[in-house]
Amino acid sequence: MLVTVGGDGKQCYPVGMPKATTPVPETNDAALAALAARLAEQLLAHGLKLAAAESCTGGWIAKCLTEIAGSSEWFDRGFVTYSNGAKVTMLGVSADTLASRGAVSEESVREMAAGAVRHSQAQVAVAVSGVAGPAGGSAEKPVGSVWIAWAWPDRRVSARCFHFDGNREAVRRAAVAEALKGLLQGVGR
Repeated sequence: MLVTVGGDGKQCYPVGMPKATTPVPETNDAALAALAARLAEQLLAHGLKLAAAESCTGGWIAKCLTEIAGSSEWFDRGFVTYSNGAKVTMLGVSADTLASRGAVSEESVREMAAGAVRHSQAQVAVAVSGVAGPAGGSAEKPVGSVWIAWAWPDRRVSARCFHFDGNREAVRRAAVAEALKGLLQGVGR
């Protein structure tokens, strides 16, 4: 499987822009469990709690994390905000942002991540929104487009756009893997 990474702050990648591809990390259940276990160690070592705000992954990140016994020590909560209304009411995402930029945008996932921290006891959060397919894509946001944002204890929020190849499950699995990988990189600093 390959992933395309890009972003210019306005859309995942401008139409017609060449897409650089890099290998996606392993996304089988064992690989996701290993990423979650490493993240748990890092969160415990740094005394941090995590929240997840998920749209296209539908709670899969929270599932990976809560399969670990004792996860309540470092995982505070998960928000499954599949609809725009849920993003507004549960996370405080601006309706104007959703109307002007769409749910699958840098601005929306940044607001989702910041909202997950505001509406929880967590210091760190991850937010995911994308087009998992098989339908729902457009020229600007084709199937496989996924934005992921991470909120950090210093109140900084970083975001990145990916384009994953494959069917709906492959796109969602890859998004979970990249979300966990990004958390590991940021918490481990």
